Amino acid sequence: MDKYVGLDQDRHGITQLGRVVLDARVFGFIPDAQDCAGWNLGQMQVLMDKVDKEWDQYGNLPSRLPPALAERHTRIYAAAVARAKDRGWNAELGEDE
Repeated sequence: MDKYVGLDQDRHGITQLGRVVLDARVFGFIPDAQDCAGWNLGQMQVLMDKVDKEWDQYGNLPSRLPPALAERHTRIYAAAVARAKDRGWNAELGEDE
């Protein structure tokens, strides 16, 4: 993969890169409409590093986010999970996963 297909074209959106996009939206690193389509791996890595650094401040736990960020996280992830389920995503792992 030379370029990320973008959250909107991601198989179901709850992939590792999809979660980076969602978290970058939560933290305001990218606009809510940005899906990172066409971004190369270097660009995605820079974004991932920013997201990881921000999560470190909160122990990587949504429950430790301040109220405004917690609300954004809940809203953004609820929409992403609903969209993923519409695309056939199942949160339960299969026996081979």
